Amino acid sequence: MEGFSLKSRAVAFAMCAGAVAFILAIAAAAPGEITADTAGRGLIAAIVCGVMCWASAERTISATAGAIDAAIERLSRAANGDLEGEVPEEVRRCVPPLAHAMEGLFHQLHANLDSVQRLAMFCPVTGLANRTNFRRTAERALAELPPGTVAALYFIDLDRFKIVNDTMGHATGDVLLGMVANRLRAAADRFAAEMGGRAPLIGRLAGDEFTMFFPELGHVRDAERIGRGILYALSEPFDLSDQEISVGASIGIALRPRHGTTLHDLMRAADAAMYHAKAQGRGRAEHFTEALANEMAERVQLESDLRAAIDKNEFALVFQPKVSAQDGRIVGAEALLRWRHPGGLKLPGEFIQRAEESGLIVDIGEWVVTSVAETISRWGRLGLEQRLAVNISPREIDHASFFHRLREAMLAAQAPASLLELEISETLAMHCSGDVIDAITLLRADGATVAIDDFGTGYSNLARLRQLPVDRVKLDRSLIEHVADKPEARTIAQAVIGLIHGLNCEAVAEGIESEAQAAVLRVIGCDVLQGYAIAEPMPEQAFLQWATATERSRLAS
Repeated sequence: MEGFSLKSRAVAFAMCAGAVAFILAIAAAAPGEITADTAGRGLIAAIVCGVMCWASAERTISATAGAIDAAIERLSRAANGDLEGEVPEEVRRCVPPLAHAMEGLFHQLHANLDSVQRLAMFCPVTGLANRTNFRRTAERALAELPPGTVAALYFIDLDRFKIVNDTMGHATGDVLLGMVANRLRAAADRFAAEMGGRAPLIGRLAGDEFTMFFPELGHVRDAERIGRGILYALSEPFDLSDQEISVGASIGIALRPRHGTTLHDLMRAADAAMYHAKAQGRGRAEHFTEALANEMAERVQLESDLRAAIDKNEFALVFQPKVSAQDGRIVGAEALLRWRHPGGLKLPGEFIQRAEESGLIVDIGEWVVTSVAETISRWGRLGLEQRLAVNISPREIDHASFFHRLREAMLAAQAPASLLELEISETLAMHCSGDVIDAITLLRADGATVAIDDFGTGYSNLARLRQLPVDRVKLDRSLIEHVADKPEARTIAQAVIGLIHGLNCEAVAEGIESEAQAAVLRVIGCDVLQGYAIAEPMPEQAFLQWATATERSRLAS
């Protein structure tokens, strides 16, 4: 230990006292000259004084000083991580309050470290292993398994948990997650006892996503049986806030070594199988298959190609005209996204979903915002009065910042907002937040217009629809597909158009593929027509030429 102990300091004190006594004795005995005789007498006095001081220190502080020295040594070991050793017995005997304080300190440190460990490795809501803990433990278990040992990983996603969270609050949602965790533990314990194998590892990854890893299965068939058992356990209603709540689950199953030997491979496979289970109607347990493997490979390749497309600027806009149903005048165009893929031109249906899943839709949306603003700016300088409509994706409708960026881009490009139209699907319009509505209202105040797209395919709350800043409503193509050959289709379309007019909005029909459809829609009161029967989507220069030629032809006739 660095420095001096209390005992050594007591000895030093005694020696100092003796030295002082020696000096004083000499000074008192021989005021003038110092002789050997006076020095001897002074030395004797000094020795007597030093011994008496030491004896006094030994009697009064020796035991306490030794105990404190031991306490200091013990605290030094604790500072280096030793919290398990006992408090020295001499500290307990000589300084009981200090011993008690040290024991309390070590106990509190133990409790704090346990709490930190638990927070770092376990989910505080469910008590299950968190993502980090689950991954580490599962990876270690997989590494220790002999080759050929069958193991199973289950990816479990609750089907209707979001509804509970939204309607009953997050606190109730947390209680439900704890009850789900208890049922998973019970199911895991039951299957482990039946098979006589190692206990499975259960984790909560995030939100309503859980995982369960069985490190040893007797047979591949056991994996399916366990999956059915988990489904059954989670399909039973939960007694929550004096209500019976049913959530259910979708489960993906991946097997070692069939679907991989690393946790990364098994997690990807189980995750893909879970999404397949959801796509098949939920409430199912699905195994990973070769078809899903091929689909995953295609999705990975598509995402990689999309990233490259963003870097290489492979996207383009084409424009499909919209004309007045009454006089054929061009009133606008819809901007449609195209991907100039090296393998051929791709339509949005081939890549938009993957772009939204991967988050790349944000980068693509930024490109669209800039391109639309620049296009409208060019049209404004040319003196065009046709509106340019742009579709808003589900990812973008969730964030008011997208509309703020669009407004900023329009202002930066000095693009007249009166030429901009936002198209929002019926379903999205019913659920957009107040912040989004406020952001859209700002654009509308600048002169932009708003259209509800795909009307007739979702559930619309008419009171909500009246509250939205809407100028036009576009009938979905399913409503007009048979208006030329089925009386009931005409009746429905006419009723919907009447409803739209009752909301003080224009009715726009899209997806018109024949002149017969267009003729019927004119008769029943539709305002604007759009579709291949009018004109196909075309590049900007071709659209401008088409618009000029069409307008000349209309005026000439």
